[in-house]
Amino acid sequence: MTNIQIKPMSHSGMIIPERSRDIGDFLVGRLLPFRKKRMIGPFIFIDHMGPVEVGPGRYMDVGQHPHIGLATLTYLFEGEIEHRDGIGTVQRISPGAVNWMTAGSGVTHTERTPEDLREGNAFTLHGYQIWVALPRDHEDMPPEFYHAPPEALPRWEENATSFTLIAGKAFGRASPVPVYSEMFLLELHVAASGELDLGKGLSGEIGIILVEGKINACDQPVESGSVLFSKSGETCKVRVEGGAHLLVFGGDPLQEQRHIEWNFVSSDREKIEVAREAWKSRTFPMMEGESSYVPLPGSGKG
Repeated sequence: MTNIQIKPMSHSGMIIPERSRDIGDFLVGRLLPFRKKRMIGPFIFIDHMGPVEVGPGRYMDVGQHPHIGLATLTYLFEGEIEHRDGIGTVQRISPGAVNWMTAGSGVTHTERTPEDLREGNAFTLHGYQIWVALPRDHEDMPPEFYHAPPEALPRWEENATSFTLIAGKAFGRASPVPVYSEMFLLELHVAASGELDLGKGLSGEIGIILVEGKINACDQPVESGSVLFSKSGETCKVRVEGGAHLLVFGGDPLQEQRHIEWNFVSSDREKIEVAREAWKSRTFPMMEGESSYVPLPGSGKG
């Protein structure tokens, strides 16, 4: 994973580095939360998975674990994952599709390499796991799941750049993914070097993840894997080299502070404590027929 020092971006924000984190079988690159910037718009957690080779002896097997107060978004560039959850969803995700699970009052799920890909072959897994904090009036909503195939997402080209609107609203377009706040997540592939002005067509805070390639923002280079953050209304122009691959995300900040502990997000610390105790005692809503159980950190094997 890329590790760089934080560089202030004058008045317009900062560069957030990708930091390695061990989540069991895999190392991921943690982008959010960051000590100097906990959220960008409603986005509260972003992990970069891979690219990593998956194969015999090293498959993805994330057992049953809980969430409250957030929506999870999975987006892959390579590889496949099978999602199962406590409301009965079984959904395989492939590159370019979107899995969006709204946890609301509480849901459990698993993420695994599909069975038919466990037959001795190796493949690359590469993508992002993202959490979006829910607005306070949706924090306790019933859990939901939505899958968007690649062909359902808005796509267009402009100035030698191809755009895919993964979630939210941007540039007068809307993704079908059912979000609950003013937000956006876009994938950009830049064919030719030039200036990218993201201040037009986007509102709120803006984060730019440099997945691959080179960009220069506010006269400073940005390293691959990093996030360039711009404050609302203070977006600087970005010089992008041809061949760059970007994710652009953000939106309007939520009105209340959000607390995050393990897999739980809430505007109310007491709700997190209740969820913690429910998970420890196994009274949290569980998946039918699923025996795996990821223990609360520090609570033993459970």
